Amino acid sequence: MSSVHRDLMDGRGRLPSVGAVVKGSRPSLPWFVVDAAGREIEPVSRYLRDLALGDASALTGRSYGYDLLRWFRVLWAVDVGWEQATEAETTALVGWLRTAPNPQRRRSRPDSMPAGVVNPKTGKTTLLDGYAPRTIAHALTVVHGFYAFHQHYGRGPVVNPVPESRDRRARLAHRSPLETPAPTRRARLRPKVRERQPRAIPDRLWDELFAQMRCDRDRALLACYVSSGARASELLGVRLEDVDWSAGRLWVITKGTGQRDPVPASPQTKASS
Repeated sequence: MSSVHRDLMDGRGRLPSVGAVVKGSRPSLPWFVVDAAGREIEPVSRYLRDLALGDASALTGRSYGYDLLRWFRVLWAVDVGWEQATEAETTALVGWLRTAPNPQRRRSRPDSMPAGVVNPKTGKTTLLDGYAPRTIAHALTVVHGFYAFHQHYGRGPVVNPVPESRDRRARLAHRSPLETPAPTRRARLRPKVRERQPRAIPDRLWDELFAQMRCDRDRALLACYVSSGARASELLGVRLEDVDWSAGRLWVITKGTGQRDPVPASPQTKASS
């Protein structure tokens, strides 16, 4: 392992701020990645195209594109071609993600809550300054999938640079969905990812929020949005023709399937209409 690898792993090195994720003009490649000279990185495009043709959403391609751009920045920093990547480069990536500050976590307001503090009203923990374990795990999954795709066609290194847990894969491959998942060891370099606990707004705060609504229309909209269980991005796309007043439901374009599906509306919404 070179000194550059160790500097990245210990947070002393910096990744080159070159390359970009660019919106494509073809349905088969809605997003692609370019290098410092603005040239399309063809191995990444092949993988992202395969995802798109496999019915992955455009937002998934965009997310994977940013993970692969970060991976290629690591390769450019250590001067290693993607075909020669080894576990040493994965170690540098994980070390950098564990120690580097996340630019999206910068707090501009002086009265912002410190990182790691639980908000007393929402019950949500303030995000840490660095990259979350889920972000690191997602990055490893994307890079592993990228090399697994190219290995299928005989391209890239013989051994996937991202370690995997063969025990976990074997147990998941032969498990009935009715069975309780057996505990398995994490693959090397994989972070511990805690299960997310459901959060709910207390009745007192709900009454306080509801009281801030200035008219029956706003109260009806709030009750409708909360009772539907839909995402904010899905509700923002609702049009007048998507409202079924008689059946008390809305039609939204869901994030998971991209299809137009119904969601329930609050009875108060129907009464206020």
